[in-house]
Amino acid sequence: MHIDRIPFPDVPQFSQRDVAYATGAENLKPFFKYPVSLEAFEDVMADKAKDNTDRKLLVDELLAQYESFKNADAARTQVQSLLDENTFTVITAHQPSLFTGPLYFIYKICSTINLSRQLNERYPDKHIVPLFIMGGEDHDFDEINHARIKGEMIRWEQEVGGSVAMLSTTSLAPALSALKELLGGEFTPFGIHDRIQRAYTKHKTYGEATVAFVHDLFKDTELVVANPSRKAFKEAFRPMMEREIFEQLSQPLIEKAQSELTAAGYSGQAHAREINLFYLSPGRRDRIVFQGGVYGVLDTDKVFSEAEFREELASYPERFSPNVVMRPLFQELIFPNLAYIGGGGELAYWLERKEQFSAFGLNFPMLIRRNSVVWVDAKSGKKMDKLGLSVRDLLRHDDLIIRDFVAKHTKNELSLADELAQLKGLFETMSLKAKAIDPTLEAAALAEGTRQRKIVEQFESRLRRVEKTKFDREMTTIRELRATLFPGNSLQERKDNFLNVYLESGEEMFPVLLEALDPLTPGMVVVKA
Repeated sequence: MHIDRIPFPDVPQFSQRDVAYATGAENLKPFFKYPVSLEAFEDVMADKAKDNTDRKLLVDELLAQYESFKNADAARTQVQSLLDENTFTVITAHQPSLFTGPLYFIYKICSTINLSRQLNERYPDKHIVPLFIMGGEDHDFDEINHARIKGEMIRWEQEVGGSVAMLSTTSLAPALSALKELLGGEFTPFGIHDRIQRAYTKHKTYGEATVAFVHDLFKDTELVVANPSRKAFKEAFRPMMEREIFEQLSQPLIEKAQSELTAAGYSGQAHAREINLFYLSPGRRDRIVFQGGVYGVLDTDKVFSEAEFREELASYPERFSPNVVMRPLFQELIFPNLAYIGGGGELAYWLERKEQFSAFGLNFPMLIRRNSVVWVDAKSGKKMDKLGLSVRDLLRHDDLIIRDFVAKHTKNELSLADELAQLKGLFETMSLKAKAIDPTLEAAALAEGTRQRKIVEQFESRLRRVEKTKFDREMTTIRELRATLFPGNSLQERKDNFLNVYLESGEEMFPVLLEALDPLTPGMVVVKA
């Protein structure tokens, strides 16, 4: 494998804010607490130690989660280490996307494991646990119900709503069958189909199945996988939920941060509401609202007085679910966490949270941009080598790549730049002569020059089009490469599932990523098989 990096500013698929944070833009510094460096973790550890994480609760609940897992001794050992006050976590998180969904699901985890290894080497008197949080309480089913594998979209059809983690795995049977057929039957490379089938059929709920599958993929590493949707965790979070409901702290703080970000040139992300919590009931996840002096659950007939709602929260904290505004607080309360590793879109949300964390009395973690990756398979690599193209070349649109490729490899002169320069000079001279005879003729001469220039430019385009036809095979190959590495002019990691890489590379995929994905080293990683 050959590893290369492309600077973030050179990748047009990244947003302005994403590049700005990844490159340490000065105008974003008020919105985060720590610079992204190994040395800064000393301060993060000292600050996080003041949060008084309930480590016994954390360990008890995680061990209970792992009770039914086989081959989980390493994970259980990692969980036990969290009892020690010198043990911390670094965290990434994602919704439970079907079969892990887009490739960056895997890249986030590998970036997090790599970071934990660096920290354990840099701070030998501490212990850092890489942790993946399965964010299964979201209810946007359309975001997690599909996976693009070998160019085909596999979808999970499901009519029941509510928290996706609580959905039954029985309805996954058609999606599993479609995957089996796509992969070629029972005996898929490296036994991956059996592993997927086992994870998604041996567990009753989709959340449990997702935790099991992620654990299976990374069981030989230090990773701990956590499902935070446990009653004891919600009970620990209850005081903060109570403040959010009855004091409504978050909205003005988030809106203030968004206003300041807008002034700095960046748009707001999360839509903060008066109350940033949902109410869970069988098959439903509905927004909590305060209207007419009472508390209600939107689109239901549930209505509570303040006293009744306080009692509901005290008796059934598991029924309350944080939205995107409150979820970071929930996470940082439960875990002794130092850093969050996420993509540009995720960090955009986090950059609105600094004052909110302060208001709730929690330390704001270091924010680290995960590694983005372009994985060049062996077949694509050979095509690129034959054409003399690199991933950097392929970042641009097909037409631009083809234009420059033809210009570089043609034996004919396609540019009419010299002729255009001569034409410009000719009509400038004509306009001067015309002006001397009759000033009203100057404009007519210049207008005729513009018309003639357009004719020459159109003829140059015609020359290029005709010459392109001599490169049909190369143009087809360029478009194929773009469709593979930048599908839909997007990043491969946002579209394709990890199986596209795994089916070719097998278990070698993971050691390569674990070594290459250092989130403290900036730039998009290119892995060329």
